[in-house]
Amino acid sequence: MNPPDSLMAPADCAVVFVDQQPGLAFAIQSMDRQALLNNAVALARTAGAFGLPVVASTSASRVYSGPMFPALQAALPGVAVLERHNMNLWEDEAARAAVRATGRHRLLVSGLLTEGCVSFLVLSALAEGFDVLVVADACGGATDQGHALALTRMTAAGARVTSWMQVLLELQRDWTRHETYDSARAIVEANGGGYGIGLSYARDMIPSPSPPLAAGGSAQKAKP
Repeated sequence: MNPPDSLMAPADCAVVFVDQQPGLAFAIQSMDRQALLNNAVALARTAGAFGLPVVASTSASRVYSGPMFPALQAALPGVAVLERHNMNLWEDEAARAAVRATGRHRLLVSGLLTEGCVSFLVLSALAEGFDVLVVADACGGATDQGHALALTRMTAAGARVTSWMQVLLELQRDWTRHETYDSARAIVEANGGGYGIGLSYARDMIPSPSPPLAAGGSAQKAKP
């Protein structure tokens, strides 16, 4: 088991999405809803790029909250969404078993509401010895204060906060890791705001170095 302050690695982590549902998003006031959805989708795509196991769960989907956001579901191909009857994922036997079945001890949590389902899951998982990071910009609270106070309570209990971008960059860490380079860069370009715009600009507008001239003055073919 890695110490809590160690850098994340793909082999260590699982991602848990809890109650990313439109009915709950109506209540979100801690950040722009579209930005929140963008960040959750980016985290899902990051999980796919680095092969992280994912557990996704919803509650009250037929009576109030609705199904998982379609855009998020599309970013999680092959992931079955587990429906619960209570607010705390950890108190649902099937959902808790799914988290344990990942075999990962470090959980990255994204969900709604920060004051409710996110906090309950995080506090319960911490109590059982899991290392938990709250992807705070992929979580939403009913108020700014409620979101901040929930994060304070979770960090006081031993959780740490992070962002989806930090997760991606920490898992990649070296842009010469070719097996994940294309996927990671594509996520940043699509979901990373100004950073993504900069990467797109660098690719499309800055010319590649000219190939060297071979003997006789003809240009050698550049390697891909």
